[in-house]
Amino acid sequence: MANADLLREDGFAQASSATYIRNGDKLNVRAIRFDDASGAYAAYTFYRRPGLPKQEVGYGGVFDGTRVLFWQGSTVVDATFDHLTSMSAAELRELAGTLPKPEGGLGVPPPLPGYLPQASLDSQSSRYALGPIGYVRGGGVLPPSLIDFGRGAEVLTAQYSSRDGDGTLTLIDYPTPQLAADRLRAVAVFLAAGNTAAAQWPSQLTQSSPEALQSRRSGPLVGVTSGSLSADGARKLLSEVNYNADVTWNHPQGYVSEVSKTAKLLVGIITLTAILGGAALLLGVFFGGGRAFYRRLRGKPASTLADADFISLHLRE
Repeated sequence: MANADLLREDGFAQASSATYIRNGDKLNVRAIRFDDASGAYAAYTFYRRPGLPKQEVGYGGVFDGTRVLFWQGSTVVDATFDHLTSMSAAELRELAGTLPKPEGGLGVPPPLPGYLPQASLDSQSSRYALGPIGYVRGGGVLPPSLIDFGRGAEVLTAQYSSRDGDGTLTLIDYPTPQLAADRLRAVAVFLAAGNTAAAQWPSQLTQSSPEALQSRRSGPLVGVTSGSLSADGARKLLSEVNYNADVTWNHPQGYVSEVSKTAKLLVGIITLTAILGGAALLLGVFFGGGRAFYRRLRGKPASTLADADFISLHLRE
């Protein structure tokens, strides 16, 4: 299998393929399953080519005239047609709905794409990598050793084009803010040193303007800009990357984070308690006040604790 080392890096689990022929039309379908949704998304962004029209099938479906590529859960599907018809597209959508759904957190897409600033973004240019192989083959800007994937880093690169110039935003997600701060210092030193024999900058950096080479940290995220962006454009782009522990990005199948679920549960409990308490108070006022009012109409005291309402036996020793 082509790019087998990259697929293993993404957590390859199983692959299957089939060929269907109907009325002389041929359909070749290849499905690749990974350990989790992050691996599937990484492989999907590697195989997807920029500029393809979207196709309403699965998640992130794109179409180039004879080929449909999409991912769903932890599976990437690559389907090749003699020619695509409305019927074959509908069948692919049906296929996407039957793909196995990973359990628990394995089916949660990576949060990193949710931090990409949307203004001037080429949405189909993003490349997500879980390791150095996928990062380099996906056109990564920084040396993999500088990112240090051995520390659990995940990387997303995306292209931006605006009146401030064209550029690449590299987002690196580390397990902790402390690791991110350490790597940010290393990145800053690397960029400040310039293209020396010791540094050996990749071509993407050597072709970048000095003004575009900037870096910034937000929580466990490290952002690096490159390309032909102006200094103000690079700073503005980086300033729009702000860490939020509960960020999601168009999660499929109505994904809701555990934090949101817990918060909604607590709000529901508080609301129910308030409703029941209010109902008890209203019932108390209605029945108690109504009975007192009725006794007043009959010329009796509002309370039943009056002496006249007690039977006294007048017992004497």
